[in-house]
Amino acid sequence: MTALKMVSAVAKRSLDRAAADALRQAIVSGEVLPGTRLTEMEIAAQFELSRGTIRAALQRLMGEGLIVQRPYAGWEVVTLNSHDVWELYTLRASLEGLAARLAARHPDRRARMEIAFDVLKAAAASGDGREITEADLSLHKTIVSLAGHQRLASQYEVVGQQVRMFMASSNAILPRSAMLIENHIPLVTAVAEGDPDLAERCASAHSTSSGEILMRHLEAQKHTHAEASEPPKSGSR
Repeated sequence: MTALKMVSAVAKRSLDRAAADALRQAIVSGEVLPGTRLTEMEIAAQFELSRGTIRAALQRLMGEGLIVQRPYAGWEVVTLNSHDVWELYTLRASLEGLAARLAARHPDRRARMEIAFDVLKAAAASGDGREITEADLSLHKTIVSLAGHQRLASQYEVVGQQVRMFMASSNAILPRSAMLIENHIPLVTAVAEGDPDLAERCASAHSTSSGEILMRHLEAQKHTHAEASEPPKSGSR
């Protein structure tokens, strides 16, 4: 490959990565809603990029589980249903349970957990949904990082964007933002105090509890929508 072709290839990869970053942020922040149809032509015109570059960006997001490709219909932002939530929280419970057990043995665990928890507290106080989600995910990524387990971290990264969507949906239905802090205290304390068994149990319970609450919320919404779509019953003669 000539130097000119190599530069061109690098530039193209940079453009599709930049487009993917912008689209990802719009999706996880809720700016682009679940179920939204995405067309290569419209996005290419908006970003002033080629359709090929946009297609590569969309394929990147599909690999992250944020969008799906519908036959004959194009691309669509995923909508989490109750089964998706079940898969995510059970997977999180396993991955984060192991991460918390290992993190509880890290010599620098207390300082790093306190920093991550302080950031989450500040985000919760701000009331900014996007900031809250980022701080929430950052705290959990801190635990994964403290585990010192590269293969675990790699697997967590695979579902990282879906976990971000999960957290955004879960946090959005909390009656008050202070509950987010209360819900994290047992996990943060167990890891910071270096109790591996308790840290693993707290991490698993944290993921399971938030997942089950979100599942019930989605099922209730589904039931409400089903009732609303039913044709009115005819009156008795």
